[in-house]
Amino acid sequence: MKRLLLGNAAVAEAIADAGCRIVSSYPGTPSTEITEFAVKHDSVYCEWAPNEKVALETAVGASIAGARAFCAQKHVGLNVAADPMFTVSYTGVNGGLVIAVADDPGMHSSQNEQDSRHYAKGAKILMLEPSDSSECYEFTKLAFRLSEKFDTPVLLRLTTRVSHSSSLVETKNEGEVALLDYEKNPGKYVMMPAMAKSRHVIVEERFKAEREYTETAEINRIEKGSGEINGKKIGVIAAGVTYQYAKEALGERASYLKLGCVYPLPEKLIKDFAETVDELYVLEQLDPYLEEHCKELGLKVHGKDEFTLLGEYSQALIRKVILGEEAPMLSTDVEIPGRPPVLCAGCPHRGLYAALKQLDVFVSGDIGCYTLGALPPIQMIDTCVCMGASVSSLHGRNKVRPEEAKKSVAVIGDSTFIHSGITGLINIAYNQTNSKVIVLDNSITGMTGHQQNPTTGKRINGDPTTAVDLTALAHAVGIERVIVVDPYNIPETKKAIEEELEVDAPSLIISRRPCALLKEIKHNPPFSVDTERCTGCKACLKIGCPAISIKDGKSAIDFTQCVGCGMCKPYCKFDAIKEGK
Repeated sequence: MKRLLLGNAAVAEAIADAGCRIVSSYPGTPSTEITEFAVKHDSVYCEWAPNEKVALETAVGASIAGARAFCAQKHVGLNVAADPMFTVSYTGVNGGLVIAVADDPGMHSSQNEQDSRHYAKGAKILMLEPSDSSECYEFTKLAFRLSEKFDTPVLLRLTTRVSHSSSLVETKNEGEVALLDYEKNPGKYVMMPAMAKSRHVIVEERFKAEREYTETAEINRIEKGSGEINGKKIGVIAAGVTYQYAKEALGERASYLKLGCVYPLPEKLIKDFAETVDELYVLEQLDPYLEEHCKELGLKVHGKDEFTLLGEYSQALIRKVILGEEAPMLSTDVEIPGRPPVLCAGCPHRGLYAALKQLDVFVSGDIGCYTLGALPPIQMIDTCVCMGASVSSLHGRNKVRPEEAKKSVAVIGDSTFIHSGITGLINIAYNQTNSKVIVLDNSITGMTGHQQNPTTGKRINGDPTTAVDLTALAHAVGIERVIVVDPYNIPETKKAIEEELEVDAPSLIISRRPCALLKEIKHNPPFSVDTERCTGCKACLKIGCPAISIKDGKSAIDFTQCVGCGMCKPYCKFDAIKEGK
C-alpha cells in the first residue's frame, strides 16, 4: 500500500522495515523528525543523545555488537560527529551503520550552508542522496545492505526540501534481522597506529570496489530526452531535489543523469552520458562538488558559471538560465509588512534579556530560540558561532579584556549547555576567568520542537529518567557560585545578575522558567490595557512581545496570545496594563 509520507517519515519507516535495532540522534532541523517518527515503532530503540558525537558513538557501539544502527543529525551536527565518523570509516562495521545528515540550503534554520558531500569524500564513505520520499525509503534500506556488503558506514544525505516534502511511498517490512555474531578483533576495531595503518589499506581497497558498484548501481540512471533546446541536445547531471527541479523545468527536452550515489561517483557512466549530448549542465545546490569532479574527468560543463553558489535552486531559476524563460509572477500593490521571527508571547528568555539590557552588558550568544535576542527590539546578542561557543568565547574574551569582565555574560540553553557548554564551563573553572554564564533553562529543547534532553527528567518516549542537576554539576566542575532566578521577575533577575557581576569569581546563573508553549503549563489569565490610562507612549513595546500592538494610538494586548506572564507590566508608568480582560 502506498502512503503519502514526509521524507523524514519515509526514512523512519525504512529504519523499522530494515530491521534496525537502535537510533541515537541529537535534534537538529531539518533532521529532527526522523527520530521522532522512528520512536513510534516498538521494534526500534530510540534515544536523544547529549550531542551528535555521543549519538554516533552509541550507534557505532551497537553496530560493532552486531545490530543495524542509525544516527541522524543536521549538517552542523555532523561537524560534532566527525571525529568518530572518520575513524569508523577505518574500522568498518559489523551490523549495518547508516548516518543521516540533513543539509539546509537557504539556511532556513541554520547558521551556515555547509555542504556535507565533502565529508563523504574526506572520510571515503559511501554517500546516497534521495530526491523524494520514495527514494528516502528505498535508499535508507539500501544503505543498510551496502554498509554490510562493503563493511563501511554509509552516509544518507538529505536536504530541507526532501526532508520536509511529501510524496507517495510503498513500504515493505523485511522482517526481523538477526543480530550478527560479534568476534573479538582488535586489529579491526582498535585504532592504534599499527592497526590503523593496516585498516587504511583496506579502506582504499574498499573504495575501488565501491566505485565499481556505482557504475552499474540502479540508483544511478540515465534518462534520455526526446527533444532539443536551442537546437542542441542538453544533458543534465543532478542528484537530490535539483533533479526534481530540472525535470519540472525542462521536461523531456533534456536528458538526465540522475545520481543516487554521490560518493564515489560513477566516472565511466558520467563520461558515457556526456558523449550523448551537445551541452552538459551540472545542477547542484551549494558547492560545485559534482561540477569539479566532472572537470577533473576532462568534461566541459556548465555549473556555477551560470548558477549561484548561494541558497536554493528552483524550477524558475533553471528555466531562466537554460531556457531563457522568465516565470510569470503574480504581484499586488499592497505593501506587506515584514514579519521577522520573534520570541513567543510569554517566552521566559524575554525577561532575562530585558534585565541584561538594563545592565547594558556584552552578551556572548549561542544556538537556540534565544538567538532571536539578537533581533529588534531586544538586540542583546553580540556574538553567536556554534553550539557551546558562548561559554568558551566568553572565557577567551575575558582573558584578553579582563577589565570588561564585569560587563560581559554568556547565555546558553539547557539542552545546548549539555551538548557543548559543560566543557567550556570546566575551562572557565580550570583556567580561572571572572566569567558569568547564564543557562536559560526552559525545561525543554525548544528550538527544534520540544524534544526532551538530559535536564528534563524524561526520555524521548516520555518515560521518567534521571535529570541532570545543573547546580550540582556546576559545583562538581569547580564553580562555587550558582544562583537561580525567575526571568518573569525582571527586577529581581536584574538585581541578582548585577550582584554576581560585581563578584570576582566565576558564576553560573540559572534562568529557570518553563517554555510558555509546553502543553502541561497552566497560564495566568491574559492581561489587558486600560485605554483611559494609556497615553500611547509605546514603552510597553520595548519588551518585544508579539501580543502587544498599537491600535488607534493606544496599546492593545491580544488575549489569544497573552499568557499572563506580566513581564510587560513594569514598563507602563501609567499603570494602564491590568490583569484580566
